[in-house]
Amino acid sequence: MQVNRKVIEEFYSELSPSVKEMVDSAVNSIVTAKKNGGKVVVVTGSGPNLHEGVTTLIAELISKGIVDGVTSSSAVVAHEMAGVLDEVKRVDGVELGFDENKLPRGNIFEITKTTSGQLEQLKKEMLIDTDLIEKALSLEGDTIIKAAGNMAYPMGLRTENLAKEIMLIAKSKGLPFEVVAGAGASEYTMLGAAKKKGVPCLVTVPQLIGGGTVGIAVADSISIMERTSKIAEMLGSADVIIESAVALTQEIHDGPFETYTGHGIWADWEGYKTYSLKEKTLIRIDLDPNLKKASDFEKESSTVQEAIDKGMPKTKLMKIPFRMEMSGFARLEKNIPVVGDIGIIWPIMAYFIEQKLGIELDFISYPQQTEEGKEMRKWIVENVKPIVKEKLYNV
Repeated sequence: MQVNRKVIEEFYSELSPSVKEMVDSAVNSIVTAKKNGGKVVVVTGSGPNLHEGVTTLIAELISKGIVDGVTSSSAVVAHEMAGVLDEVKRVDGVELGFDENKLPRGNIFEITKTTSGQLEQLKKEMLIDTDLIEKALSLEGDTIIKAAGNMAYPMGLRTENLAKEIMLIAKSKGLPFEVVAGAGASEYTMLGAAKKKGVPCLVTVPQLIGGGTVGIAVADSISIMERTSKIAEMLGSADVIIESAVALTQEIHDGPFETYTGHGIWADWEGYKTYSLKEKTLIRIDLDPNLKKASDFEKESSTVQEAIDKGMPKTKLMKIPFRMEMSGFARLEKNIPVVGDIGIIWPIMAYFIEQKLGIELDFISYPQQTEEGKEMRKWIVENVKPIVKEKLYNV
């Protein structure tokens, strides 16, 4: 995809001085780690990361050797299996003959807009109701770009069915679902790029529910013990951890095997392999300004740690709304709170990482509301293809 670096420079110039400072600090931490042979791991959430092109950018950063591991949600896995973003037509499901009680809110039914070639390929895998598709396409309705393979027919159903098959392959080979799915996924997805590069891509335990059957299949592919151990190994190897629009991160980055914030003390006591977040740089990109307030409180007066030491509610002590992940984040000495829209922050960071490391990125994302972002989303629809089923057996 054509990269417009000039517009990214303009995004940076429009940031407030305080956000610029945090972005610069984040970029320098990543660049320093990579120059010293260190590792960078990204912890992603779902929705916005897909729509802003961030997951596609992370795939590019994996391919270029900048990102050395990624965690995500089962919802993101489901969408990447279907091609990240797709174009769908939304019509009235009641007009199609569906029971109103079985339809989503607003009685919406969606049809994936596929090419004739894609449809013929799908017909080799499953029964396709072409009459339903033709009838739906003839009705009035909106055509939109959204997260792929979700509620739309037939790609949503195909993803559901494929998840069961991937789970069986994964269990037969003793592999995580994500590794098998990655074998058939596009190289523009985190799944596909990670498999090709040989780096870990895993769904975290708090993010297992999502994506319909995909979440169940991901959860059932390997045990919770194995999943948490693999994620702990990934995070333990990282010098820099970047959290991108994700909730429940305290349960992700400290988890059951981390000792610095305390939760892993008994695992270590019992002899399990543990790791420490001490001295690791934790970057969090988040729209909530309270994140920086919590970080500033801790850096200026150790308020967060003091509240924990005294068993006091942090919200009352600091008089700010306090999400749980702020605790684990703020207490790390090398935390970097980047308060901003991930759609704007990620391309800026990617641009400066590219410049400072002397590499060239073939894809950089843009905020979806911009003209460049709109073109980017169309590019993703056209170029990031769904899983190729035959490749799943070559894992």
